[in-house]
Amino acid sequence: MDLGPVWAEWGLLGLFLASFLAATILPFSSEAVLAAMTVGAWSGPSLFVVASIGNTLGGLTNYAIGRWIPESLVFKRLGIDASKAERWRSLVRRHGAWAAVLCWLPVIGDAIALALGLFRAPFVPSAVLMFIGKAARYAVVIWLVQKLA
Repeated sequence: MDLGPVWAEWGLLGLFLASFLAATILPFSSEAVLAAMTVGAWSGPSLFVVASIGNTLGGLTNYAIGRWIPESLVFKRLGIDASKAERWRSLVRRHGAWAAVLCWLPVIGDAIALALGLFRAPFVPSAVLMFIGKAARYAVVIWLVQKLA
């Protein structure tokens, strides 16, 4: 089932919601929605800004969950053993907020955002770098769709 047109009917609000939800732990592809809307009546820059902001805010929701929920509860709920937790802690110690650039990645991007919050990476650099990574992905999607359309 193609969800792109359904979300596109809601316009930029639909794109924002799709982008936000796709960055949370929900399995959802905002790229399909963005691609469908790119060939529609909306301008590339407005799609880029709305999708990038929505997806970053969704990623920052994962960061906030990690920041505000006790570490032991997160590990218990997600079934993460001590060795895997230590690998994530090491990643955040080694790369800090720079790891946020990779929050756009499928599957592990949500875990990176959660780990950044959990292991107390600084918020502002994490938010800025997360936005850069997510915005770059959306810029590529828009560019490719416009070139292929």
